[in-house]
Amino acid sequence: MNLNDRLNALRGDHDVAAQSPLAAPLVAPTVEPAPEHSDQSAEPTAELFVGATESSYFQPSAESRAQKTRSAGVPDPLAAVKEKAAEELFGRIGARLNDASLTEEQLHQLARAELADIVAGEPLALSTAERNRLIDDIGADVLGYGPLEPLLADPTVSEIMVNRFDRLYVERDGRLQESPHRFTGEPQLRRVIERIVAKVGRRIDESSPLVDARLEDGSRVNAIIPPLAVDGASLTIRKFAGTPYTVNDLISFGSLNREVATVLDAAVRAKMNILVSGGTGTGKTTLLNVLSAFIPGDERIITIEDAVELQLQQEHVVRLESRPANVEGRGEITIRDLVRNSLRMRPDRIVVGEVRGAESLDMLQAMNTGHEGSISTLHANSPRDAVSRMETLVLMAGMELPLRAIREQIASAIDVIVQISRHKDGVRRITHVTEVHGMEGEIITLQDAFTFDYSAGYDRDGRLLGRLRPTGVRPRFAERIADAGIALPMALFQDQIFDDVPLGEIR
Repeated sequence: MNLNDRLNALRGDHDVAAQSPLAAPLVAPTVEPAPEHSDQSAEPTAELFVGATESSYFQPSAESRAQKTRSAGVPDPLAAVKEKAAEELFGRIGARLNDASLTEEQLHQLARAELADIVAGEPLALSTAERNRLIDDIGADVLGYGPLEPLLADPTVSEIMVNRFDRLYVERDGRLQESPHRFTGEPQLRRVIERIVAKVGRRIDESSPLVDARLEDGSRVNAIIPPLAVDGASLTIRKFAGTPYTVNDLISFGSLNREVATVLDAAVRAKMNILVSGGTGTGKTTLLNVLSAFIPGDERIITIEDAVELQLQQEHVVRLESRPANVEGRGEITIRDLVRNSLRMRPDRIVVGEVRGAESLDMLQAMNTGHEGSISTLHANSPRDAVSRMETLVLMAGMELPLRAIREQIASAIDVIVQISRHKDGVRRITHVTEVHGMEGEIITLQDAFTFDYSAGYDRDGRLLGRLRPTGVRPRFAERIADAGIALPMALFQDQIFDDVPLGEIR
């Protein structure tokens, strides 16, 4: 294959990569062979070039598409050049990549100037546009997230899972599928991980081989490296929508119905303490964001998280984030420390991203000492399991409290448990809205106000046909809502279907 053929193959491989202005996969995506009677050999029509720019050669012609099909599975012909240039760039400015005195724009300008010099020294017959594209690709690998860039830019991808450098999976519509994108090797994957964690002041190395971090858009990142990850570094990114979901979005997705949305809106405004319970990836944080949107704008809100994920829309919000220990093992600030500190910050509401340890005791005490209207999430499979898990977490505080005292604290503090689950069709749905009644003997009593009815089964496309239905029991918290001056139709709790119930005060 001569140089022109190789460049044609390169242009063809950018068909997919052109969707992202910063980066392209380092290895050509797998392409299905064209059908035997395919019309791919037809001449391209004028519509292909409408709105073309100076880089419009990346819109492949019929010939380049055919070349792309013939060369499916062949490595990028410039991969070696990219890798060599990236290594040389690291040698020149590697020490400045995490320099806090440089802004992102200054760092990109510095890297681009160095790359232009490096690429100019390569004996390649490239046009100006091709040379600039090569510089962009290398810059994305070094300063960005390499092959993750197109996945991060894809709005249909909700989660990215890197099992190892050559094995990537994504979640679309609640279902997992393997991605054709690949890292060039373990070193490139480690560089991307280190760049992510460095931006939020975290570190990852052999002494601290796992970390929770976040991207600029708030997407959650978890990374773990050897020796804990036996087969090589692993990276998981849970993406968040650029625009936070609203309650009407969740209604349209089928996550809840209008009746339950009306009740939850009233419960939040009436300053009830709410616990969102669910398994991993069920949408607890998304639901917490939606519930927090019901908080009136004139209240002071303190949010406490391990890695900042919440996207509250109110203006009077103070966001707190825990901090791990430094290299010397000092300076750790835990969620429990932040919960205690928040009590001195005159909060109207305390929103804890997730309770998973001893901080649960401090949160319960805050709820029981005048800080009503707090909201948090917890990992559990049912409302009853959520209560049991809360007991276990309080015991982790090491206070040696009697079990009855712990249960009385929980029964007094928590008003409503909202259970959310992810079903086989990939949709996250609220399955229970449960009231915590109080204590009967040694047992915390619960009463379901709404439960999910599974009796309708699934349709032909595998979508669950059930819906949230009221149990017919009027919850006690309805009286508290009325006392707060919030009108709530009692018909919402009757065992009937009301598709025309107005949204009322839902925002």
